[in-house]
Amino acid sequence: MPRSPLLETILVLGRLGATAFGGPAAHVALQEAECVGRRGWCDRRRFLDLLAAASVIPGPTSTELAIHLGRLRAGWPGLVLGGLAWMLPGTLMVLGLAWAYDRWGLVPAAAGMLAAVRPAVLVVIADAVRRLAATAVRDRLHAAWTVGGAALALAGVADVGIVLGALAVGLAFGGAAPARLRAVPLLELFLVFAWIGATLLGSGYVLISYLERALGGRGWLDPTQLLDAVAVGQLTPGPVSTTATFVGYLLAGVPGAAVATAGIFLPSFVLVAATGPLLERWRSHPRVRGALDVVNAVVVGLIAAVVVRLAPQAVATPAQVGVAVIAALCLWRGVSSTAVLLGAAALGAIAGR
Repeated sequence: MPRSPLLETILVLGRLGATAFGGPAAHVALQEAECVGRRGWCDRRRFLDLLAAASVIPGPTSTELAIHLGRLRAGWPGLVLGGLAWMLPGTLMVLGLAWAYDRWGLVPAAAGMLAAVRPAVLVVIADAVRRLAATAVRDRLHAAWTVGGAALALAGVADVGIVLGALAVGLAFGGAAPARLRAVPLLELFLVFAWIGATLLGSGYVLISYLERALGGRGWLDPTQLLDAVAVGQLTPGPVSTTATFVGYLLAGVPGAAVATAGIFLPSFVLVAATGPLLERWRSHPRVRGALDVVNAVVVGLIAAVVVRLAPQAVATPAQVGVAVIAALCLWRGVSSTAVLLGAAALGAIAGR
């Protein structure tokens, strides 16, 4: 049954937001598989351009990419509602875990599920690297950019520094006990997280250092609570930045969760709304096109570096190797990436009982 573009955008991005385990690189892989490979919202070159644009502005990259895709598919309503659909499932899950944590002081264990999901995530990301490289790596020069980006990432250089450097080169030559509402004013909480959302550069994991400086310095959270908040953001599907929901709940209950979530994600909507039309207008300009081609090749290298870094933890046991092999076979036979991750999560949850 045909759907309107807006309804399709909401349903697709909402489903991805509810099933996208594995962090930013896995999110990008799932978005590419579903929105490009399966549904043809855009070709891979345009997808890479959107990813490059999301990589050079502050905020969580995979969330901004989802907002870009929503605008591309359904215009301005798609930008807003698609972006909300992407972030809402993870936000609600984190809110539920925050409620449990606040009452019992712990996060429900999911070690078995995570152990099974990791190798499947690794395979999904590697499969996305293969497809994206076919578009971004068109000659030996762009292959060198890809390898160089991966090498720098593996050497410990920050992703944002690599991407901004690639952009410059391309333009030049290339073409405590939780405080409660009375102790944390909601406006201050919103402004703190809006500042984080407007200045966060790099992957969602850089959020840890931002939170430590912004919250630890105010005495709002102790180090253990901070690590638990980040762990919950990683445990649940969708953007890691839903960590803000957890922190907001601990500090000021449901109102705190709402304003912290709004604060950290609002800048992404504003930045994508501002830069998306500019990208469409200028992406064919020779100098901008050359810069985007360099950044695209480097970004593929960064995603490949994630595969290398994850491999020792993702396929550390014979069981995980088996999951990786099954996941690869399923992808090869045309099973969707989302189904592969859900199947791995279910298998891990059953095995961990």
